[in-house]
Amino acid sequence: MDAYIIIGNSNTRKASLVRSLTGCFNRSVRDIQLQGTKKPQRFYARVGTLQDTRVTVEQYVAEVTRTRADAVLFCLSPDAHKTDTLEYPDAQAYVAALRERGWRIKAVAVLGQNAGGVRAPNLRQYTAAPTAPVNVTARDVRAQFGWL
Repeated sequence: MDAYIIIGNSNTRKASLVRSLTGCFNRSVRDIQLQGTKKPQRFYARVGTLQDTRVTVEQYVAEVTRTRADAVLFCLSPDAHKTDTLEYPDAQAYVAALRERGWRIKAVAVLGQNAGGVRAPNLRQYTAAPTAPVNVTARDVRAQFGWL
């Protein structure tokens, strides 16, 4: 599974960015055209961080499998859930668990400055995202992700 991840603290406009990039309200499958491809790719987009919506890695993998999508776009909080750190860990633990399952982390967009310990060659920080117009951030993230 190809994964595109948005990481950010509260009030960094993660949900607005996902909606701007995909047009989905909460959880939807969307066709997205990637640069250099002739056929759109089937994406499953999910608004809301996995920790805040209380979704474990196992639950998310099962949810994605049911969609039969080729790729995913989802959000993570940099930190673990404040009351259940074992069940809903920090972003770094989620990413590591997905990599162990063979998922390919295609790109990571960090809104603000806290990446939650996630390291990837394709990670980019958008420090102005919490105050910049969401369409400006969406334009820059779309370019980073290689989406038309």
